[in-house]
Amino acid sequence: MSRPSNAVLPTVNARIHPRGGLDILSRKEVARLADASSGGMHELLRRCALAVMTSGSTSDDPRAAQELYPNFDIQVHQQDRGVRIDLQHAPAMAFVDGEIIHGVAELLAAVVRDLAYRSIELGQEGDRDLQSSEGITDAVFGLLRNAEALLPADPNLVVCWGGHSINREEYLYTKEVGYELGLRGLDICTGCGPGAMKGPMKGATIAHAKQRKRNMRYIGVTEPGIIAAESPNPIVNHLVIMPDIEKRLEAFVRLGHGIVVFPGGVGTAEEILYLLGILLREENADVPFPLVFSGPTSAAPYFEQIDRFIRLTLGDAATRRYQIITGDPTAVARRMANGVRKVREHRLNMRDSFFFNWSLNVPLEFQQPFIPTHEAMASLDLHHGRKPFELAADLRRAFSGIVAGNVKEDGLRRIEEHGPFEIHGDPEIMASLDALLLAFVEQRRMKIAGDYKPCYRVVA
Repeated sequence: MSRPSNAVLPTVNARIHPRGGLDILSRKEVARLADASSGGMHELLRRCALAVMTSGSTSDDPRAAQELYPNFDIQVHQQDRGVRIDLQHAPAMAFVDGEIIHGVAELLAAVVRDLAYRSIELGQEGDRDLQSSEGITDAVFGLLRNAEALLPADPNLVVCWGGHSINREEYLYTKEVGYELGLRGLDICTGCGPGAMKGPMKGATIAHAKQRKRNMRYIGVTEPGIIAAESPNPIVNHLVIMPDIEKRLEAFVRLGHGIVVFPGGVGTAEEILYLLGILLREENADVPFPLVFSGPTSAAPYFEQIDRFIRLTLGDAATRRYQIITGDPTAVARRMANGVRKVREHRLNMRDSFFFNWSLNVPLEFQQPFIPTHEAMASLDLHHGRKPFELAADLRRAFSGIVAGNVKEDGLRRIEEHGPFEIHGDPEIMASLDALLLAFVEQRRMKIAGDYKPCYRVVA
């Protein structure tokens, strides 16, 4: 039974018996899960659970939900028939007539499942090798398999990257692209938040309904530092929480059969540099990976600036790995559909799985977690003369640090205590980086609402 409780905003106390993987655990596994939720992982569990229970929020402040629901708590208990989740002072917006919304309950179960797996399998008692490239990839595979995100079927998953803070015209364009992708039977994977992460999923739902497609997948891949700032949008029906941004990025490129990049800010730039850095590796030269940058016609200057920055830093070879298409959602979808067919042929020839891209070489530089301290940000080597994939790795870290300073609680705290991050490098690269970041600020791509105060300082 659920009952209203007293709080600043309407809240509910509830008891939930989740399904979908949490109801077939052994007693020992459930006991370890309960321990994980009440020990050192509890605060992380509480923050992630609160994020999914405020799904659809338009705020990108990771502290907002916690301030609105300061008394919210979650406890996991063992029962003979599985797991019971107790919620205290939970947001009433997640309930209808005292009953939790089914989709929210699924996302809540995903939070418990993924954080429990992380605590048990990747914790001190786990036997995962997180020091080698092969070991980290194996851990990513294990996380995705445990989340039941790996589907042994023909390739059809398109990853859509783009900003959470985009204008109305850009948002509507992402819906149109999603619609065209859906008409061609393609499923959608995004970072699970609002903006360019929601639009493609929303467009695809209509197309999938028209095509009478069943078992549609709208996969949202996030990580604990991001989910509080970018709550899952309501269309996500398969949430996966990876332990850190690096494993999240690897999950995207291992899961997806093609990627569409919409306009965005520093997070989108980080994703672009991550993928291009990998594709520039000699080992990946023959791996087909359809990659399209796209937006409405008005976004052409945005992609021209991104293209110039890539040419300056990574060279012309990097620009040959993507195609820019503006103002034509149908062309984007056709390019993706054709590219996915080539991916299928390549996987067959290489005897690689359809559901996980084992043949893609992801070097350790792109897998090791980067902690954006002021010292780490200042020591990044952003100079010409390095191998393109090495420079891409450090540029990716620079953008990752700015993302942390913008929306992650740890990053916000560091900026409040020590001031902006300093980014040093080659004068030409720094000038181009500064111009790109300034454009993001002027186009309001850094934050959804409010005046943006830079968390960084570019130093030539």
